[in-house]
Amino acid sequence: MKNTKLRGLLILLVLVFTVWFVIPIFTDDFSLPPHKHLKLGLDLQGGSQIQLEVDFSELQLNEKDKDDAVRTAERIIRNRIDQFGVSEPSIQRVGQTNRIIVQLPGLKDPSRAKDLIGQQAMLEFKLLAPAEDVKATYASLDAYLKEHVEDYAFLKYLEDGEEGEEEVEDVFAEEEEDVEDDYVPYSDLFTTLTSGDGMNGYIEYKDLANLRKLLADEAFMAQVPAGFTLAIGKEDRSDPRAARPVYVLYEKTEISGKYLENAKVRIGQGMNPKTKGKPYISLKFNKRGAKRFATITGQNIKKRLAIVLDDIVYSAPTIQDKIPTGDASITGIPSLEEAQDLAIVLSAGNLPAPVNIIEERTVGPTLGKDSIKSGVLAAVIGMIMVVLFMLIYYGLSGLIADIALLVNIGFILATMTMLEGTLTMPGIAGMILTIGMAVDANVIIFERIRENLAQGKTIRTAVDGGFSRALITIVDANITTLITALVLYQFGTGPIKGFAVTLSIGIIGSMFASIVLAKAIFDGFITNVKRDKLSI
Repeated sequence: MKNTKLRGLLILLVLVFTVWFVIPIFTDDFSLPPHKHLKLGLDLQGGSQIQLEVDFSELQLNEKDKDDAVRTAERIIRNRIDQFGVSEPSIQRVGQTNRIIVQLPGLKDPSRAKDLIGQQAMLEFKLLAPAEDVKATYASLDAYLKEHVEDYAFLKYLEDGEEGEEEVEDVFAEEEEDVEDDYVPYSDLFTTLTSGDGMNGYIEYKDLANLRKLLADEAFMAQVPAGFTLAIGKEDRSDPRAARPVYVLYEKTEISGKYLENAKVRIGQGMNPKTKGKPYISLKFNKRGAKRFATITGQNIKKRLAIVLDDIVYSAPTIQDKIPTGDASITGIPSLEEAQDLAIVLSAGNLPAPVNIIEERTVGPTLGKDSIKSGVLAAVIGMIMVVLFMLIYYGLSGLIADIALLVNIGFILATMTMLEGTLTMPGIAGMILTIGMAVDANVIIFERIRENLAQGKTIRTAVDGGFSRALITIVDANITTLITALVLYQFGTGPIKGFAVTLSIGIIGSMFASIVLAKAIFDGFITNVKRDKLSI
């Protein structure tokens, strides 16, 4: 009884999980927390693929320095593509080589991306604006957008939104009774967009593209008070869709990355609570930079100094004291991985080696649509054939296998959505292969049940024996396939990995659906209803 309850709870959890993450795939109007989305790969959505190579031919570097150079180049390129505003880009290193593949789904003008990638990286240290200047900046931008909202149609939803109406209602709640209850447009558009409160605000992921449009608009940026500028904080590595800070900075660069000799990650020793056992970054400026840094830190104690790479703020630590030696440290970093990323950024003021474009491919949107259509058609035809075969050959038992198959397909899509994976044509191929493999376990089980029934055993005994005898065979076959898929994922490139991921998820889902779900359905039919015959 206890095992039955646990099995029922497991099935319920899997079904809820599947429905929770599958529904948002088919409708944009129904997105449940945590708002995960299934991404389409370059071959499905169309776009551009650029393969880059870090050139070491003119440099004398050891293997470690070469590896660091490629990681640095990858970080700079990722940062620039993020600014470019391409939806769901993919930037990945090819194994342990010096090559980097950049995939830009939906990009119609690859020349812009090439120009952006080829630019020199710019590392700057800038002071954050004081509170009164931040408020003045927000007020100026709000006033401008209020007068020119018709020029920014993409912000109209902020003016008409429920949040704005509630705000207006709160503001006028204490007014005199003779105030008319008319609708008042919500005017603080920039403050609303950036969730600001007069201090530095933050931008939700869903609004990030609109903020980038504003930052690229010369008329809008001209309203920022003289001597100041706006910048977005870097994405959260653990949650790329999390809200990102929005900073108001002094436009003046206090010191640039060319004065920085190195930045290394350290683990704190001694009794200092700020660094003991925690990662921090040790900075070393050259002689000229040390003098400039001493002046800056001495004049701005307790102020925040932003570390900016290509107009993205990576960190904004507070200056605790004057630093006369050129040796500084950045503390308060939450994780070792984040410290390593920040160290790479700080070392990336100049690319350690030139990056050359060695290959460029463009996939048109028509090819992408054709790929989706062909893939979906193949999956549907394959599923229909399997479903009909199981129904015709195994009757009611075949229907149970078909239910398990549909749950398995939903489980694959749900898991891919939860992981925010990228669906590609090889991935669709993995799903189609899974459709054929998904009923294989049921075929083995059903044949065992038939053998038991032919020997004169009762339906209950035949079903229990069929599942128990087939279990070892099913597990062995699926584990060997799963090992192959894991090897493909470990050593394959992007498309091969996509195939391996969907195949691996499909194998796990197939084992659950065929062994656990199908057995529960059989038990429900046999335990609750007295049967003399079984359709199989």
